Amino acid sequence: MTIFKDKKIGFIGTGISNNALIRQCVKQGNDVTIFSLKNEIPEEFSNIKQITGENYLDNLCNFDIVVRSPGVYFNNPKITEARRNGVIVTSETEIFFQFCPCKIIAITGSDGKTTTTNLIAEMLKSDGKQVFMGGNCGKELFSQLDDISENDFAVVELSSFQLLSMKYSPDIAVITNITPNHLDVHGTMEEYIEAKKNIFAHQNEFSKTVLNAENSVVNGFSKDLRGTPVHFSTKITPYNGAFLDENGDICYSTFGKKEKIMNKSQIKLPGFHNIENYLAAISAVYGLVSTESIIQVAENFAGVEHRIEYVREINGVKWYNDSIATSPTRVLAGLNSFESKLILIAGGYDKKIPFEPMAEKINEKVKYLILFGKTAEKIENSVKNAANYSEIIIQRVENLDEAVEKANDFAKKGDIVTLSPACAAFDMFKNFEERGNYFKFLVNKL
Repeated sequence: MTIFKDKKIGFIGTGISNNALIRQCVKQGNDVTIFSLKNEIPEEFSNIKQITGENYLDNLCNFDIVVRSPGVYFNNPKITEARRNGVIVTSETEIFFQFCPCKIIAITGSDGKTTTTNLIAEMLKSDGKQVFMGGNCGKELFSQLDDISENDFAVVELSSFQLLSMKYSPDIAVITNITPNHLDVHGTMEEYIEAKKNIFAHQNEFSKTVLNAENSVVNGFSKDLRGTPVHFSTKITPYNGAFLDENGDICYSTFGKKEKIMNKSQIKLPGFHNIENYLAAISAVYGLVSTESIIQVAENFAGVEHRIEYVREINGVKWYNDSIATSPTRVLAGLNSFESKLILIAGGYDKKIPFEPMAEKINEKVKYLILFGKTAEKIENSVKNAANYSEIIIQRVENLDEAVEKANDFAKKGDIVTLSPACAAFDMFKNFEERGNYFKFLVNKL
């Protein structure tokens, strides 16, 4: 496969999202340059031209094509200037969508998208389908293009940063929900929502779009769809889509005709939010896989790392890693997964989103709140200003090490400790995975 023949190409950033494409372009003889703010370029690219440092984006206009990584904001003034001057700005995700020969199921949302992505992939695999999962989670997809045939399925998780510039949409699009997130980058909720809409904006009449009927923003997209609308809900019976009925049964309505699939008690994953994730996943694959395959996944899938992940029990105290909880709505889902009052570790990088939505639930469900990072004061203030402030114990600490130490000192037999930060990890860690892994290291060292 030849990509961008005889073009001068600049790559902004290296890593999972660009490395395979860089190798391909070098192999076919393109003039390649790598741009990086920090001089953290893999050794294998040491012979490729590099521009690094504070002004690393100053010369983008000298290139035919610029490929940005998702971590580089599409509306950066330097990138905008390049586009104005005729430079093609794209991403590896967009290139994959353009060349992928099989059906693509893509998932986005503020919460639940990784679990839903994994559920969809597992249901397809359980039914004997060949599945390639990637995007914002899983493996890098571009390097696997030569292995994908038209009868396979690509299951792709997409973030708002990837979607912001997308000009291709999947055959089946899934939006789990939309709540305030990443406003430190997008600046406004309007831009964040518009980015999410790109997952279906370029679909055709043969496509399908799965929407959360209970999220007002997502449900409002119904009028904009070109393909078949599918809704999932835990409260109503949709005309077309998966739902939870009054008996706790998970059912599917096919244009008004109801079919029972299973009971919610058959789902191995804890938490009501995971019932919603199953409804979204079932809505995506219904008609592509058997009911037996859906049930098999429900009864056996144990979850994704860093998502209310059980770490260990020490002296009767259970520890959970929910490092993926980078927003208040994710924290709410985690807190609602447990019956007893918790010891909660929270705080981190400030994404400029409000913490008030989780404040009352923290007062209701938490007995000891341990805060660290740049947002510690903001979270504490939101909890203390809540209508049901219960004077729970709030402890400020310097870092995650001290947080685990304080939690361990306080916890008694029967307690549950969870890391559910409500924030990104960038003030102390590279990402939520690194934070979660370090938390598990600390807990396993106790």
